[in-house]
Amino acid sequence: MYLLDNYWIHFAVFTVVIIAFVLTMVMGFIYIERRFLGFIQIRMGPNRTGPFGLLQPVADAIKVLLKEDIIPAKGDKLVFWLAPLVAFVPVFMIFAVVPFQRGALLADLNVGILYVVAVSSIIAVGVFMAGWSSNNKYSLVGAMRDVAQLVSYEIPLGLAILSVVLLAGSLSLTRIVEAQSIPFILLQPLGFLIFFIAALAEVNRTPFDLLEADSEIVAGFNIEYSGMKFAMFFLTEYCEALVLSALVTTLFLGGWRGPLLPPFLWFIIKVVAVFMFVAWIRATIPRLRIDQVMGFAWKGLLPLALINLLITALEVLVWKGTLPWLVIFLNIAIMAVLILFWSRFSRLGGGRVEV
Repeated sequence: MYLLDNYWIHFAVFTVVIIAFVLTMVMGFIYIERRFLGFIQIRMGPNRTGPFGLLQPVADAIKVLLKEDIIPAKGDKLVFWLAPLVAFVPVFMIFAVVPFQRGALLADLNVGILYVVAVSSIIAVGVFMAGWSSNNKYSLVGAMRDVAQLVSYEIPLGLAILSVVLLAGSLSLTRIVEAQSIPFILLQPLGFLIFFIAALAEVNRTPFDLLEADSEIVAGFNIEYSGMKFAMFFLTEYCEALVLSALVTTLFLGGWRGPLLPPFLWFIIKVVAVFMFVAWIRATIPRLRIDQVMGFAWKGLLPLALINLLITALEVLVWKGTLPWLVIFLNIAIMAVLILFWSRFSRLGGGRVEV
């Protein structure tokens, strides 16, 4: 009985911590991205609401909550209501296995990374439900694009994760962090690149945000949503960006590991740095065409991910245990050769893969 009580106390405490962490980081991300984009585009960004515009996310939240909640007359009302929840809840479920520092997580599953991949796929179901139930052709096109993009990029994403699993020898996110005496971004530069690009496509960040391309399909899957339901989709988008940043930090940047500073602070610093890189991409790279997005996944990332997995397996067989530092330079050279070869091959092929 005592152990059961301790379990529920642990569950309740970490659930509250996860919710508070995610919501606080999302509000911070919204502010950081707007200010960072303003800096890049030589403008001020939010600077009126609160000191330095810090309360702008709060003002935006209040404004959205006061908006009228409209439901399409000919839409599927039950599915329309459920879609934001189906998209929003899985994001919090992912953080149950993300270690903020050693021992600081809700559940240390020995198949943690498989759990993350499985749960993250549910978000696309919520997006498709929103597009289908809205009774709007633009919503449906946006939802179908999301499903097609998810299927296309899930494969290279999974192969990049497998390369990390081979190096760490475990599917547990905690064990993966502990195995990084050398950060895996150095041992797996090509794997990191594949994972990062595929994850950008999975969470629909620029330049892969084709499911809400305003120049083609107005606002995509959420065009009929307003008020709190729209706010949940908006929060889901930034929560997905937080998941991306946390997974990149955990799989490739050593997680909480770092000198001098407390482990949790190192985790936060790395997560924010990754998100700022994501925002930088949004400010500098234009949106791709849908055929370019699909072609890049199947003709570009998939073969590179397969080759990277094969090379990683060979290296693990040759150097049993921790790989030496010299492998870093070898893998960087291999990555440069493969990318150069692929870029020349795609250009000579005359396809539409070039971006």
